[in-house]
Amino acid sequence: MTPDLTIGVVGPHDLVERVMLMGHAAAPLPCRLVAAAYRDEQEAPDKVTRLGPGVDACLFASPVPYDLARRSGVLTMPATYVQLGGSALVAALAKAALDTRIDPKRVSIDVVSRAEVEEAYTDLGIAATDVHSRDEPGATGTIAAYHERLLRQGATTGALTCLPTVAERLQTAGVPVIRIRPTSGAVRTALHTAALLGAHHRLEESQLTVVLVEVPTLREPVRRAAPRYWRDELRLSLHRLLVQEANRINATVWPIDDHAYLVTATRGSITAATDGFRVLPFASRIREELGLAVEVGVGMGRTTHDAESHARAALARTQAGKQAQGFAVDREGRALIPAPRMPPQGSTTLKPKGVEVLARLAAKLEGGDTVVDAEGAGRMLGVTPRTARRLLRTLVDEGLAWPLPPNRTPQPGRPRQLYRLIVEKLGPR
Repeated sequence: MTPDLTIGVVGPHDLVERVMLMGHAAAPLPCRLVAAAYRDEQEAPDKVTRLGPGVDACLFASPVPYDLARRSGVLTMPATYVQLGGSALVAALAKAALDTRIDPKRVSIDVVSRAEVEEAYTDLGIAATDVHSRDEPGATGTIAAYHERLLRQGATTGALTCLPTVAERLQTAGVPVIRIRPTSGAVRTALHTAALLGAHHRLEESQLTVVLVEVPTLREPVRRAAPRYWRDELRLSLHRLLVQEANRINATVWPIDDHAYLVTATRGSITAATDGFRVLPFASRIREELGLAVEVGVGMGRTTHDAESHARAALARTQAGKQAQGFAVDREGRALIPAPRMPPQGSTTLKPKGVEVLARLAAKLEGGDTVVDAEGAGRMLGVTPRTARRLLRTLVDEGLAWPLPPNRTPQPGRPRQLYRLIVEKLGPR
């Protein structure tokens, strides 16, 4: 039996409690509701993060917390929110008509779009000419100040707000306020939508996915005399590392030939391992542990054959274009190219060019020896071994160095990794 869906309910305490009480009866599929109540809408991203990856979908109290979570980049699952226009707005206007301090024809309304406001007033046969609306997102203080300013100017007689924190501030300031609360029908519709989104997401996450990993170092013929054993040892080390990585995501791996491996997984596990298909799976650890650059193609399909075919197409795409993204193809044969994350402002560190690093090392090589390790390269470059190790991996990635098999010694700790510098790439000196 398929386990129940899990829906995270994010909103103020009263609405979360209301949704939890309505519970399973309002959802079209068996589901488990997880409460994530906040005191202020600004806490919404943190609440989503705390829900974790076990949630199939999120249901937000209104567009405001949904937008805050979306903008912060924490939404890794499908999400929806309870609609506050339509019947919810009409119900709030009916309450406003019963309040002797408020004239429904002269009020300020937040969150609800102008089109929804005009539609509700048209349905009631009331002119919305003197009704002010603001649907732009903003902090609690900013939205409360918007309502207060209009009241002081005499443009309105009261406020209709969708946000409980704004309602509290306005009440404290003496501003007549009516809170727009979702109707039971709107909550049921939102739960219905969240359950369907979660079910679809779960089906997508369980899609069969194949990852092809090729190692150019093992594919290309040896240009210099080198013992065969180190290539065999490198294959074994790479296979062992891939098995470790595959076990982390409940995947399987086996070698295809001397230079390629096939990993079978699900879309959900690969999504987590690639930051949403933004970084190559396994590549970072392979480069860190073995000093190898790899080429990767990811494919999805309805059958293993289809998924492998799409993975080969994706691998050919990355080999031809040498691009970090676009390395995955979905089950329809379309390349998955996610929108890049915006880097934090001020983080513009420049990556040193490989040729410059190689030239600096070549200038300090003695006796024609072109084999170095991180410690020796660090002394020559005047940097720490950790930085030197990163620079040597850059040379490997750019085809300016050749990783040799780890030099195993009886001493404990990480084996000494050697690199052969391809100084011929510098040209005549």
